[in-house]
Amino acid sequence: QVQLVESGGGLVQAGGSLRLSCAASASIFSINAMGWYRQAPGKEREPVAAISNGGRTYYADSVKGRFTISRDNAKNTLYLQMRSLKPEGTAMYYCAASSDYDVALASNEYDYWGQGTQVTVSS
Repeated sequence: QVQLVESGGGLVQAGGSLRLSCAASASIFSINAMGWYRQAPGKEREPVAAISNGGRTYYADSVKGRFTISRDNAKNTLYLQMRSLKPEGTAMYYCAASSDYDVALASNEYDYWGQGTQVTVSS
């Protein structure tokens, strides 16, 4: 069982930056894909970015060029660097991990989820 705890959310003005972290309770060397999702009020949870154990990355079109996903397996931590934030980026951001998939682009491919960290972008 792997527990994931997100941190780094907060209130930021449009155009600003935030760095989210996701700390895993166990070694993520045994974890394959990891990813970030977000859910805005009244909307469905949507994928933001994903990263394989080997470091291949994938991004939603809405965040390409502005967000960077990375992982530090030695520190059991996943990151999401967010730049040029927009008000539509206001959402709860969730970290997810998959034991089975090298690359996971669908939510049902993830086994473990964090509780989320709130990001609010003011205009």
